[in-house]
This record gives sequence, C-alpha cells and structure tokens, in this order.
Amino acid sequence: MSDKKAEFDKKYNPTWHCIVGRNFGSYVTHETKHFIYFYLGQVAILLFNRSTRKKTSLFTRMNWQLFLLLHLYSLSAKKHSLRYFLTESSGVTNLPEFVAQMMVDDLLGGYCDSNRKIPKPRDWAVKMILEDPKQFEIYENECDRYQHKYRTQIKNLKEQFNQTEGIHIFQRIHGCEWDDETDEKTAFNQFGYDGEDFIALDPETMTWVAAKPQALITKRNWDNEIIYLQIKKTFNTHLCPERLKGYLQYIQKFHQRDVQPSVFLLQKTPSSPVSCHATGFYPKEAVMFWRKDGEKLHKEVEYMEILPNHDGTFQRSVDLKLSSVSPEEWSRYECVFQLPGVVEDIAIVLDTSVIRTNWVPPAEFPTGVVAGVVVVVLLLLASIMGYFIWKRPNKGMMKTSCYSKYCV
Repeated sequence: MSDKKAEFDKKYNPTWHCIVGRNFGSYVTHETKHFIYFYLGQVAILLFNRSTRKKTSLFTRMNWQLFLLLHLYSLSAKKHSLRYFLTESSGVTNLPEFVAQMMVDDLLGGYCDSNRKIPKPRDWAVKMILEDPKQFEIYENECDRYQHKYRTQIKNLKEQFNQTEGIHIFQRIHGCEWDDETDEKTAFNQFGYDGEDFIALDPETMTWVAAKPQALITKRNWDNEIIYLQIKKTFNTHLCPERLKGYLQYIQKFHQRDVQPSVFLLQKTPSSPVSCHATGFYPKEAVMFWRKDGEKLHKEVEYMEILPNHDGTFQRSVDLKLSSVSPEEWSRYECVFQLPGVVEDIAIVLDTSVIRTNWVPPAEFPTGVVAGVVVVVLLLLASIMGYFIWKRPNKGMMKTSCYSKYCV
C-alpha cells in the first residue's frame, strides 16, 4: 500500500494542509493529533501537518476572506488555473461548517459559506455577474447543494472511521489548468479527510484512485456513478477551460483600468534598511530592484515575497541595507519598478526628503507636551490623595454618631 501511496502523491500531489482565515481571538492555540489551530494578528491558521511544526511567516495586511483554503503549488506564467475549494468541518467552533471559494490563478473570484449562503463576488467578478447574471445563479445553487451534500459526506466518513466526537475536516479541490501557449488542458478533482489524502479522480481513465484502504468503499460507490462521471468529463474537457478563458478576459479588462501602481520609500529608523514598497500593480510578474550608478545591485539587498491585495492587485518590497552606503553616496542609488507592457520605468532616487517614516529624532521630541502631561498627572494624584485624607476622619465621625440614639 505504501508504494501505491507514493505513486498517488507523485501523480496528484494534493496539498490539504493550510487554511487561512480571519481572526476570532488573539494568540489562541489549540493542538490535536490532527492539526494546529492558532491566531496571529488578524489571520487565523489551521495546519494539518502531524509531523512537522514549521514557523510560518504571516502578513496581517493580507485581507483574506474567512477560511481561505490554500493549494500550495507553483504555476508558470504561461499556465492559468480555475480552482474550486470546498471545506466541510465538524466540531469546529466559531467557524462556518461549510466554506466554498473560487479562484482564478491567484485571484479570489467568489466566496460563500453556511453562514452567508449568498455568494459574494470579488471586484473583478462583479462586472462579469452584471453582464451574465446566470453565473451568479449557478454558484448560488452550487453553494446550497454542496452544503447539504458534504454535510452528509462527513457524517458518513465519521461513521466509517468510527468517530463519535472531535474535530474533523473534509476537503475538496477541483478545477482545471490551461496553457495559453500550447493550449494544453489538465483537470484535477481531489479529496482529503482530516489532513490526509483520501481519494482522487484520474482524468484520463475517469476512475477513482483510493489513497488509503478506508477510501476503497467510496471508490466502489463512486465508480458506479456513471452519469456523474460523464458530466465531470464534459466539465474537465470543455466547461472548465471555457469558464477559465472567460474569467481571464474579465480579469484583464478589470486591470486595464487607468490605475498607476504606487511606489515609495519606507524606513523605521535612520539605521534601518530603506524599503522600496510598490503596491497596486498587476500582473504579478513585476520587476523591482535597487541600482547604483545604473548597475543592478545584488548584495546588501533583500527581496520580500510578492503578496496579493484585496482588490486583485499585488504588492512587494525590496530592502536596501545602509551599512555600506555613506550619506554622500545616497544620490547614486535608486529603486526601479518595471511592469510588463509598460514602457516607462518608475525610479525613485534614495533621498531622505522622500522617505516616509514615523521615527521622531530625540531633539525634536515634544518635551513641553510631556512636561505638561507629567504636571497634570501629579496634580491628579495629589487631588486623589487629598480626597482620601479628607474622607478618612469624616468616616470616623459618621461611625461614632451611628452609635447614638439619633443614628439614622
């Protein structure tokens, strides 16, 4: 069985191990043998890796929708993908039982869950829905249908695995990829349960491949669903690629708006690296670098990860370390941003006058304001102490008078 499992992983390579969502708490960690669920800032993470405990770098400025399931694999610039992520959970508090998302390449197109049953389209998809309302009806019906279907599915799996309590997750990713140069099309339809591969559909033979012995029952049942397999084959070869091409056209129109990316310099303190930050650009394949006297720098430069913005555009930072840069040479350095299809580059010369920072020099610190605050605090403390000193003897007099016959 281990050889089959290795062959399954090599052929399908499904990834089920990471879910990202909004924060419902702060620095709360919950760990079981199945997953680690924790919060950091405004991002919630659910990891299904039983053996490894790797540190994860998170950026709270990523405005992901709740419970965004990430499928972590790389796509070349010539390949495009349409992916549907569906998750049904049992025993997870503060999160919807069912979550569904549609993504085109790296862009979120739509979202729905069991708490919000009406799909919510993202920026680029709004125009598509306005022009083709049937698209919205399709996803609205699918969202409702899959909620009931996967609720039954996870119930059956819990009975099959003899599970009566605890947290359990049933996940699915399906869709297609399209190479816009070779016109090659590939499809995928994979399921996972409690962080492990469960079953996948072979798009060539249109038969199900069980990743573990417990999935053999499901395989036998699903292999007999001839009508579904015929529908799925049509979806894989025609409907999904055509949807993907249509969505790409809407995305291209959306990003052809006259919106210029913003590029500026940031610095925490005078001794910190200067960060050249660009945001609001599309496509993702932008080029950023620092150069000196027209020559691109490779040392003393740190490239940060390209991150998505909530509107489908991207952002990135490239840091320049100042340890080897003298103040007299600053004007010889500049940050360059290049976007495919745009003739003119954006270049910003390294200059203190254009750097954005929150740092305040000690000499310019508003000591007068601080002194005024200190005086106010001292006066307030003195008033409080005076009140209690005055109140103490009055309490004694009232207590004594209450022992007399005139006490009221």
